[in-house]
Formats: sequence, structure tokens, C-alpha cells
Amino acid sequence: MAEVTRMTVDEVVSYFLEGEGVDVLRESLLWVCQQLMEAEVSELVGAERGERAPEERLTHRNGYRPRPWHTRAGELELAIPKIRRGSYFPSFLEPRRRSEQALVAVIQEAYVAGVSTRKMDQVVESLGLRISKSEVSRICQGLDEQVDAFRNRPLEGRYPYLWLDAKVEKVRDGGRVVRKCLVLAYGVHESGYREVIGLDVGEAETEAFWRSFLRSLVERGLGGVELVVSDAHAGLKAAIAQVLGCPWQRCSVHFLREALGHARKEQQGMLAALLRPLFNASSGEAARELVGDALERLRGPLPKVAAMLEAAEEDLLAFYGFPAEHWTKLRSTNPLERVNREIGRRTDVVGILPNDRSLIRLAASVVIEQNDEWLVGRRYLSAHSLEAVLEGDRQEQEHQEEVRELTAA
Repeated sequence: MAEVTRMTVDEVVSYFLEGEGVDVLRESLLWVCQQLMEAEVSELVGAERGERAPEERLTHRNGYRPRPWHTRAGELELAIPKIRRGSYFPSFLEPRRRSEQALVAVIQEAYVAGVSTRKMDQVVESLGLRISKSEVSRICQGLDEQVDAFRNRPLEGRYPYLWLDAKVEKVRDGGRVVRKCLVLAYGVHESGYREVIGLDVGEAETEAFWRSFLRSLVERGLGGVELVVSDAHAGLKAAIAQVLGCPWQRCSVHFLREALGHARKEQQGMLAALLRPLFNASSGEAARELVGDALERLRGPLPKVAAMLEAAEEDLLAFYGFPAEHWTKLRSTNPLERVNREIGRRTDVVGILPNDRSLIRLAASVVIEQNDEWLVGRRYLSAHSLEAVLEGDRQEQEHQEEVRELTAA
């Protein structure tokens, strides 16, 4: 009887990692990784590769991008699937979430650049970070590729509702610490899903900066906007009218805070009781009657607030011109401010960002994760409730087309 040759565990490992079996292991590992990525993307997209599922599908595949991956079996050349809306990054490549990678990268970048503070030293020590210029560069480069792809992605379809807001962050610039403006655009797609569609950093929240930002969204495909919700920044309001030319809703929360700031402490309860019902009325007509009653009661004790309310009436009540199911989500910028708070949780750890790029990288990484969660979650607005808004947009487009044809004739 022939003797059976047996290999120890150490010999098997050595065979695969150092000997003839390395090619087999590499090919097997590559195949498993590709299958895992395809499975993850199928779940994110809502359809298998090549499957036609128009009702359940959330987005579409959009080719592949190569990415080297260094393993003990050698370097693997992965083909990472791309999707049209949102983003995809394999779960097995990095042990941290994208926002955590970005936060660590910013901390490392600040430390390597020599701009660390005592707080930063403590963070580096507590996290046990490896400070290496080459490692920082590698991480930042990988994150920047994802961030750039997200910020420059085409905007397909219509976005009937758009929220705009700004957030101030401290950034080092030219050897000084300056306050810069991080702006965000958050929209609801015609499919009912919400997403952050734009993000940028500017020197200040000026009309010129807002106008440039909105034009960049239009160039990427933003269209069909029926209502924009924001605070009452004069430059932003002017940019919306010039670039988008659609109705504007003044944030009711910002207005209420401003109004309360013009009242004495003992008057604030009465003022809030008069203003809050304006945004919870059964109809636009009922809300306007409440405005009239509030103005009569405010002209004596609070004439400045009465003048503010009278001037802002149409902009504060613009949301009543849309389906009632949407009112609670259209009357303020609260949905976008929740995203701002998530960004603030990360930027507060750093304190002072080393440069504009690091702020964009960190903020975009947070909203990319948020977008991925929204894409596979429930619709923000039902497709049925959006039909009336989208139909109105179609009729307006047809009317404008008829006007152009008559003008040309």
C-alpha cells in the first residue's frame, strides 16, 4: 500500500504564500472579492447585474474603476463597480467607515503639516495614530477620488425640492486661522429619495459665491426645482432668483428665532404663541387669517416684529402652495441642519482644519455615507404625493415650449 503524504498546517500556509500555490490563492481571492463586491452592489442598486427591475431599482451600475489592493498573496487588481447615483466602496477594503477614515486623515494631515494644537496632540495620542507623510498622502488620495466623483456626479432626473444652508468652520489659510463657509445643497429626487447634491467651501457667504455654487449644480444637470428652502440671507435669496427663478420658502425656524430676538423675555411666550400656529394651519387661507390676527396684536407692543412678519408673509407661507403631505418637511431647513450637525461632530474633534481641501474631504465623506443610507432606506416623500408637483412642472415646461415656438414664428 502506497504511503500517503500529509502536510502540516505550517507547510500548507507556506505552500500557498511562498510556493507554487500563490497564483491559485491570488486568483481565488480575487474571484471571491469580485463576487462579494457584485453582491454588495446588487443590494445597493436593487437589481442583479443585467437584471431588468424598473420598479425596485434604486440606481444603475456605471462601469468599473481599477484599484490595487496589497495582500499577503501579492497585489490584486480589483475592478470596483461604480453606480450613477450615490457611491460604492467595498466593505472589506478598509476597517473604518469612510467618515472615520476622513477624520483620521485630517488629523494626520494637520499633525504632519505642523499645525497641530495641544488638543490635536491629545487626539493623536489617544487614537494611537501612525504619523507618516506617505501614509497620509495615500489615504487622502483615495478619499479625494471618492469625494471628487461624488461632488461632480451628474444629476439625473428632476429635483422638485431643494434646501440650501451654510455652516462656518475654522480653517488655516496663509498662516492665519480664518472662518470659511461650507455650503450644502440637499434635494428630493423625483423618485422620492433625498440626497445631498452639492457641497463647496468659500471665503464668505456672498451672493457671488452662492450664484457660482448654484450654477455649478445646474451645469451638472439640476432641473425641475419647484421650491427652494433656506434662511433669509440676502445674497442667497438673490442668487436663487437669478439662477433658479423658482419660488422661495423662508425657513420658519430661522424667522421665529429672529423674531424672538426682538422681544423682551416676558414677551417671548406671547410672541411664540402667535407665530407658531401660522405654520400648522389647515390651509394657506387659514394661515393668512392668522397672520392678520397676529399683526393686529403685535403692532402695539412689538411694531418691529409686526413689520418683519408683514414683509415676510408670502415667503413664510410659500409651502402651502404644495401638497399637504409635504408641508411639515418644506417649512424649514431642519432636514439639512441635521446633516450639518453630523458634520460638526467630526469637525469639532479637529477644531481647526489644516486647509480647504481637508474640510471638503471630511464633510463630503460624512454626506456620502448619509446618501448611501438614504438610497437604500425608505422614500422621503411618496411617489404618489409627488405626482401633482411633477405634473405641474411638465405643464409649465410645455407652456414655455409653446411660448418659444410662438416667439420664433
